[in-house]
Order: sequence, then C-alpha cells, then structure tokens
Amino acid sequence: MDQLVLGAKSLALLLFVNFVPPALALKLRRRWDRPLDLGRRFMDGRPLLGPHKTVRGLAGSVLGGGLGGLLLGLPLWLGLATGLASMAGDLLTSFIKRRLDKSSGQDVPGLDQFLEGFLAVIVLAHALPLGPVVSTLVLAGFCLAAYYSSAWYKNVFYSRPRPGYPRPFHPRTRWREYRCCRLSSRPLMYLFNLKEGLLYNGFITSVFHLAGLTPHGRRNALEVGLTSIAPTLPGLPLAFDGYRILFATDLHLDGLDGLDERLRALVRDERFDLCLLGGDLRYGTFGNFGPALDRLARVLAKVQARDGVLAVMGNHDCLEIVGPLRDMGVQVLLNEAWPITRGRHRLWIAGVDDPHAYRCADPRAAMQDVPPDETAIMLAHSPEAAVEASALGAALYLCGHTHGGQISLPRIGPVVTNMRGPRSLATGLWSLDGMAGYTSTGAGVSGAPVRFGTRGEIVSVTLRREEPVIQKDDVA
Repeated sequence: MDQLVLGAKSLALLLFVNFVPPALALKLRRRWDRPLDLGRRFMDGRPLLGPHKTVRGLAGSVLGGGLGGLLLGLPLWLGLATGLASMAGDLLTSFIKRRLDKSSGQDVPGLDQFLEGFLAVIVLAHALPLGPVVSTLVLAGFCLAAYYSSAWYKNVFYSRPRPGYPRPFHPRTRWREYRCCRLSSRPLMYLFNLKEGLLYNGFITSVFHLAGLTPHGRRNALEVGLTSIAPTLPGLPLAFDGYRILFATDLHLDGLDGLDERLRALVRDERFDLCLLGGDLRYGTFGNFGPALDRLARVLAKVQARDGVLAVMGNHDCLEIVGPLRDMGVQVLLNEAWPITRGRHRLWIAGVDDPHAYRCADPRAAMQDVPPDETAIMLAHSPEAAVEASALGAALYLCGHTHGGQISLPRIGPVVTNMRGPRSLATGLWSLDGMAGYTSTGAGVSGAPVRFGTRGEIVSVTLRREEPVIQKDDVA
C-alpha cells in the first residue's frame, strides 16, 4: 500500500512538472521566453533544440517540481531533482527530434513522453521504495496522461475553431472562450471559473444576503433611469445635428428579474434614430446565454430606431451569440465600422471587440474604412481602448463595463472600477485629447444583484454640431 501511495504521489509530481511550462506560457505570453539554445544550430545545420524550449520553461519546471514535492509531502531536493530530470529528458527529446528533421512543436507520440518520464522515474525510484512494478506503472501512467493532455491542450489553445474566426488568434483568448463559452457541464464550468463561481456568485452575494442588504440593493438596481446627454462633435454633418441614439450597455438581463420590464417601460414612448448595445448581455461570464437573448428580444421589440441596432461584444459575451443576434436584426461589429447615411453625408459607428477580458479590441482595424474627413463614433465595451481611439480621430467614445462601480461611496466614487486605466474615465462624461467620451453605469448588475450609491441607466445621446467660430475679420 505504501508503494502505491508513493507511486500516486510520484505520478502527480510528474504531471505537475509537465503542466508548469504551458501554464506559464499562457500567463506570461512572451515574457522570459528566451530560447535555451539561443537560436544556435548543431553541426548538421539543424536547430539545436528549437524555440519552444525556453529559460522560463526550464526554470518553471524545476521550481515547480520543488513546490509540488513539498505540497505532496516529499523532500524539497527530490522535487527539484525530479523537475530537473524531467526537463533533461524533454530537452534530449527535442534534440533527437531536430535530428529527425521534426519541427519544433511537432508531435511524435511516445518519444515526446518517454524520456521526460523515464529520467524522472529513475530519480524517484532511487529515492523512494517504489519497486520495478510501481515504477513501470508510474511511467506508463505519465506517458498516457501526458499524451492525451497535450492533445487536449493543443486542441483548445492552438486550433482555430472554424474558418473565418474573427478574432486575433492567441492561446489565452482561446482558453477564455473554452471555459466561458464551450463547456456544457456545470461542474466543469464552475471548476474552470472559480473566481466568479466562488468569489462573486458565492462569497460576495452571501455577504449582502447575510447583512440583510440584498432586498434594498435589488430595489436600487431596478431603479434604472433614462439619462440624456448632448455631446458636441466637431465636423458633424448638418444632416446629423440632433441625431438621437439609444445607448444601452451591461444589460445582464438574466441576472435581475423585472429589469426587462423596466427597460421596456423606459423606451416604449421614445423615438430614436439608432440603438447601440455596448456588450454584456448575460449575467455570468459563463453558462447559458439563451435566457438573456430571450429578454433582449422583448426589450428590442419596444425600441423604435429607424436605422436599426448595432452591438459590440463584452467580457460576458461569447462569439456564439453573434448568429442569434443577427437573426434578431442586430448587427454585431467585430473591429469594423458601419456607415449611417443621410443624403450624401455619412456618420460612422466603429465597433471594437471586447477590450477587457478577451483583449481583442482593434481600434485601428475598426477605423480603417472611415475616411479621415468623416465623423466616427467608437463603440466599445470598456474605456480601455479610448487612448488609441482618440489617436485615430474618433469624435465620440461610448462605453460601459464599470457599472459606475455598482457600489459607490460619497467623495470616493466607485469602490471598484474593474478596468485598466485612469479613474477619470470610469463613469460619466469625459474628454481625452479632443475626443468626447461617456462611460455609462450600465442598466444591469453582475457579481451581486445589488446597487448602492449609483444608479443604473440607459442613455439618450443627442449629437450636436459644433458651429464654426466666425471672426469679425472674416465678415465682409
């Protein structure tokens, strides 16, 4: 029995050492990824190891082995030695594969796993009373688990899900899509989304409930208002002076019963030229988005906007909602621009993908079709693309995401903004290098179904033309 327990610990340690390099690659991206061989070639003219074997991966595996050993109740030196032996086998495998003319990252089942596990098992068997049978089982178990986990890893992180995939391809983006949008098993959803599942839906919601604040906070959250702003835009064509936009963001429609009825009541007697949706339709960052879309359809049925409805993606949204939204008549902008025409004049809505969690916003791509002498409004989920939008000449930036903190304190403002950037962009009207901006507090709630010190809103944006200043000397 002791041998089996030690064998299980040895297998767990080996798998942890194997897990560390790809995990670091996802988290750190290009940081500290200097190739171990410094790009040098062997005497046969082929790469010595290849670019996938990095200083970061080697150091991470050795240190990870030490940490894993301590967590499993094994000596620190044994964990470090196991990590070093495993990496020695991995580097030897890479050296052999380069001699076989296999490219870096190309799979060779069996060879990829055997040496990495074999050298580490020798170290473990020398230090622990594993015996030949248990040692063989540990090696076989590692080879199988490493092979299938590698296949899963490459399928999730490095394979494009379909032709015409609209986002910049990056493994960290693919990982978020996988855990937030592709899982159907509820236990796996919560396992891979522990922060939201435990911290937000569990701990924070429970704190408000135990404090007796939930009923009052829920009533506050349902007191959504219609805010009116009238930004003045230089160069706005006269045909668009007075153009009225309904801007609704952070709806989170399935998170608060009664919210869709409140929104329907706010818009049913209003007339707009255009409706813009700023992202975050569902309450959670993962799970079924069907209920949110059903409630959105009921709200949009009351929206009167002759130029239609445009939308962008938020950090709670999945690419899978684009098709259903377009079936509802909503045009989703993924780093692209949409022209609104009045006679021979045009107003452009440049919409970017989520700048916050998926980090797929590309303002330059969104603005590439906009002529430099025409007016563009940048529609984004969060303020985090505002600096680039301003540099590209956008006249107005509409966004949300922050919820105005959802909880805001007097003289302090939002408790948490959940954004990268200055707090001056976190809520309300602002200006950045000549570009007007508005960050809405949003209509819905997330994390906990409450609001304190801030009010939810949808926004009526009436565009105003900046009249040219006529100097007296210009008058004949």
